[in-house]
Amino acid sequence: MEQREKRRRRRFYTTMFFVFLFLASMTIYNLTTYYRSSVAYVESLGESSLAYESAKIESYVQMGRDVLCVTADTVDFMLNYGVPTEEILSYLEDETVKQQGKMDENFTGIYGWIGGEYLDGVGWVPPEDYVPQKRDWYLAAASDPGKPVIVQPYVDAQTQTVMISVAHMLSDGESVVSLDIALNRIQNITENIRIGGVGYGFIMDDDGLIIAHYDGAEKGKVYPTDEEQAEMVAKIRSIDTGNFRIRISGEQCTIFTNKLMDGWHVVMVVNNTRLFESIRTSIILQALVSVLIFVIIFIFCYIAYRRLVLLGQKDLENSERIVKLNANIIKALAFTIDAKDRYTSGHSQRVANYAVELAKRMGKSEEEQNMIFYAGLLHDVGKIRVKEEVLNKPGKLTKEEFEQIKIHTVSGYHILKDIYDDPQMALGAKYHHERYNGEGYPDGLSGENIPEVARIIGVADAYDAMSTKRGYRDPLPQETIKKEIENGRGSQFDPQIADIMLQMIAEDKDYQMREVIDAQKNILMIDDDGFNIKTVKLIMQEEPQYRVIGAENFTDAQEILKKEHIDLVLLDLLMPDIEGFEAFKKIREMSEVPIIFITADKNIDTIRKAMELGAADYATKPFLPIALKERIHGVIYSI
Repeated sequence: MEQREKRRRRRFYTTMFFVFLFLASMTIYNLTTYYRSSVAYVESLGESSLAYESAKIESYVQMGRDVLCVTADTVDFMLNYGVPTEEILSYLEDETVKQQGKMDENFTGIYGWIGGEYLDGVGWVPPEDYVPQKRDWYLAAASDPGKPVIVQPYVDAQTQTVMISVAHMLSDGESVVSLDIALNRIQNITENIRIGGVGYGFIMDDDGLIIAHYDGAEKGKVYPTDEEQAEMVAKIRSIDTGNFRIRISGEQCTIFTNKLMDGWHVVMVVNNTRLFESIRTSIILQALVSVLIFVIIFIFCYIAYRRLVLLGQKDLENSERIVKLNANIIKALAFTIDAKDRYTSGHSQRVANYAVELAKRMGKSEEEQNMIFYAGLLHDVGKIRVKEEVLNKPGKLTKEEFEQIKIHTVSGYHILKDIYDDPQMALGAKYHHERYNGEGYPDGLSGENIPEVARIIGVADAYDAMSTKRGYRDPLPQETIKKEIENGRGSQFDPQIADIMLQMIAEDKDYQMREVIDAQKNILMIDDDGFNIKTVKLIMQEEPQYRVIGAENFTDAQEILKKEHIDLVLLDLLMPDIEGFEAFKKIREMSEVPIIFITADKNIDTIRKAMELGAADYATKPFLPIALKERIHGVIYSI
C-alpha cells in the first residue's frame, strides 16, 4: 500500500508539474505577446504624438511662409506699377503691425532690398557697412528664386532668441522681401512634446543647431557635444520618421524622430523605464495573478487528490479485507478438508505451496500464481462428499472404495464452479487426477487437453502423496520419488512441468519438501481447581499428540511459560490470585500464544469482552469433551 501511495503521489506531483509548465508557458507566451503588442502600441502612440506636434510646428512655419507670399506678391505688384518707395515702405510698416496683431507677436518684422533700397517695416536703420545683398536672407532667396525660402536658423545675439527668416525673390530678380520669426511659439510647442507625461522633446536642424529644446539652456547649442550625442545625432539624421533605442547616461531610452521641411528634425527622448513602466507593472500583476491562480488550482487539486486518496485507501482497504476474507475462507475450507482426512493433514497447504513454486518457475504472473495457489488449496474440496471411514481406512482401499474416492474430483468441480468466479479453480479440482497419456479420471483427457492448472496441481499432488506418511506406508525416500516422477514424464505428468519438479527436487538437498510430523503440542491449563485440570487431562489422553500441563495459580503459570514452549493456554476466568482478564494481558506481554478462556460465566457481555481482547475461544464449564477437543484442535491447527 505504501508503494502504491508513493506512485500515486508521484503521479499527482508530476501532473501538477506539467500543469504548471503548461500554465507557465501559456502565461509567458501571453505576457510576451502582450508586452510586444503594448510596446508596439506605445511606439505607435509616440510616433503619432510626435507627428501631431510636428504638424503643429510645420503649420506654424507655413503660416509665416503664407504671410510672406502675400506680402511679396503685393510688393512685386507695386514695383511693377512704379509705386514710389515711400508708399512701399508704408505698406511694409502697416503689414508688420497688422500681422503682429493678427497672427503672432513672434512675427517680428517685414523688411527687404526693394527697388535698390533697404526698407524695414519696424523702422530699423542699418549701419553704413550693412550690405543687404550679403546677408543670409538675401543669399538664400537668390539661390532659390520664385518661392519662399526658410533661412538657416540663428541665435539673436542680443535676446538669445532663436530666429528664422523667410525670404522671397521678387520678379525683377534683384528685390527680396523677408520676414523674421522668433521661434518662441515653437519653443512652447517643443516643451509639450511628451508621451504619457514622460520624456522630453527638441528640434534640431541638419547642422546640429538646437532650434528648440525642453530644457531652455540647451537651445542654441550645436550637437553633438560628446560621443554619446554623436551616436544619437547620427541615427536621427539617418531616419526620416521612426524610432530607435540608445543608451543615454547609462539608461536605455527610445528616440522618436520626425523630419520636417528644410532639414529640421523634431525629436522626442523617453527613458524606457518610465516609458514602459505601466506595461511592466501590468505584466508583473498579470504574472502574480497567474501564480495565484496556479496556487489556487494546486490547493483545490491537492484537496481533491487527498479526498480521492482517502476514498481510494478505504476502497483498497475494503478490497484487501475482501481478498483476505476470501483467502481465510479458502484456507478454512482447505483446513476442513484436511481435518476430515487424518492421513493427509496439511496436504492441501503443501500442494498449494508446491504448485505456486512450479507456476513461479514457469514464468506465471503474480495474479496467475495467486489463482494457482488457491486452486491447490481447494483441489480436494470434493472429499467432503466421501465417507470418513473410506478416507481414514488404515489399509489399502478396495476397488469399490477407490471408486468412491474418485468422485471427489467431480464433486469438487460442482462445488467450486458456483462459489468462485475464476473457472480455473473448478477445473483444477476436476482434472488434477487426469494423466498425460489419457489414462486418468474422471474424463480420460490427455496431453494439453488437460487444463494447465490441473497439470500443475497433478504434479504437486503426486509429489506430496509420495513424500507424506499414509496409513499403509511411511514417506518414500527422495530418490524413489525422483525416479517415480522421471518414469511418469509424458505418461502421468506433463513432461515440462515434471522437469521443473525434478529441478526443485535436485535443489532440495536436505529433503525439506515433505510432510513435517508435528511434535507434541503443549497445552497449559491455568485453573485453581485441580479437579478441572485432571478432567481436561483425561479428555485429552485419547489424543497422544497433546500434552496437558497444569498450573493452579498464576505465579506457577508464569514460570512454566518462561521454561516451556506452550502452544495453547486454557485460562480460568475466576482465579483467586488474579482476575482472568488481567492474567490474559500479562500473558500477552510475555507471549503471543493463543488463549481459550475456561469459565462457568455464561454472560454474553463477558464473552464479548473476552473476544474483543483477542481470545481464541471461550468455553463454559462443565466441559463437553468432544467440543473441547475440537476447540483445541481448531485453534492449534488454524494458526
